[in-house]
Amino acid sequence: MKISKYSIGTGDRFAHECKAQLEAVIKACEQGADISPVWNKSDREHQIIGTSPPDTKTAADQAVKDLNWEKPYFIDADHININNVDGFIESSNFFTLDVADYIAKTPEGDALEKFIENNKKFEGSLSIPDIEEELKIDKDMIRKIGEKFLFAVMEAGKIYRHIESKKGKDNFVTEVSMDESDQAQTPVEMLFILSMIAQEKIPVQTIAPKFTGRFNKGVDYEGSVEKFTQEFDQDLAVINFAVKEFGLPDNLKLSVHSGSDKFSIYGPISKTLKKYNAGVHLKTAGTTWLEELIGLAEAEGEGLKIAKEIYKQSLPRFDELCGPYATVIDIDKEKLPSPEEIDGWDGIKYGNALRHDQSCEEYNMHFRQLLHVSYKLAAEMGARFTDGLISCREQIAKNVTENLFERHIKPLFID
Repeated sequence: MKISKYSIGTGDRFAHECKAQLEAVIKACEQGADISPVWNKSDREHQIIGTSPPDTKTAADQAVKDLNWEKPYFIDADHININNVDGFIESSNFFTLDVADYIAKTPEGDALEKFIENNKKFEGSLSIPDIEEELKIDKDMIRKIGEKFLFAVMEAGKIYRHIESKKGKDNFVTEVSMDESDQAQTPVEMLFILSMIAQEKIPVQTIAPKFTGRFNKGVDYEGSVEKFTQEFDQDLAVINFAVKEFGLPDNLKLSVHSGSDKFSIYGPISKTLKKYNAGVHLKTAGTTWLEELIGLAEAEGEGLKIAKEIYKQSLPRFDELCGPYATVIDIDKEKLPSPEEIDGWDGIKYGNALRHDQSCEEYNMHFRQLLHVSYKLAAEMGARFTDGLISCREQIAKNVTENLFERHIKPLFID
């Protein structure tokens, strides 16, 4: 099983918007962009919402049937580890092996010494096509990279082999993810991480490194776009080199776990992909949940009441909701609207504050980030919330499709 050159991860927290998401992908295909949809949902999200992995597949399968989609599509067991992977095995065909928590742990036995010995040939000056400066590598550098990443990659191998023992070889797509770590991985580190992956015999098709800059939930990229572009370019050069050097799958591509809406880097990513004729996997995750809130608000009536209530409940539960996402949000409480202010808003005002349109004076990135991590409150509403999604479906679907196509797919895959 192979992932296509271009793919997009579309999180759907409440499994009501698969059809609207797929319509955006179909529009892209009609304009010449061949993209595979990947519906992703993590164990944490299932736990919070009270769903299970098969629910994601059921919703995706129904959308595929309703819209007569005949091309490949994937169900991503998002950010899984050895402790929770079993619940995803039957219903998923894409596995994001999240081993960031294992970075900087010490491998057992002589694994580190073997890794150093296996990569001895890279000591000295290494020239990689499309990287101007030669890479200076010595034994101490290889050792330090091994000490930092080898245990994590060995854990990825352990998870991969467990999945393979259940699903069989070549029946799923494997991604290795290290994006939820505290430091960006350099191109040199990427080279040796890929060496480790090859050593573990993981047929990795996408790899999600931690890039430079901040990838906060639901808002634009923060950091040097120029530095990111250089890093992204060099990572692609390293991948091309590593595929040949280590015998990795020839369709190996970068995966950008964006936290949604990294609009300022879409242009540079697109330009760099064309330079290398490379593929990419973009994970947009929770942006659809925010479009549901916007659609509810714009529908007025009960929908607006639900949207307002979720926000007002989020304020006294700020620490509880933000705690698990502390490293990927940056909220100034002073810039959050008060409950009294919210009471005076109509649906248009609510939508303008929440929709990620930086040209709109009413847009509030702090309001948006808090609601991004507040989906637990919607889950606690139970049928009231999901009934709202159904009754406001037309308005919500319009927003979901437009957001995914216009703000994400077009600038990255078409423009």
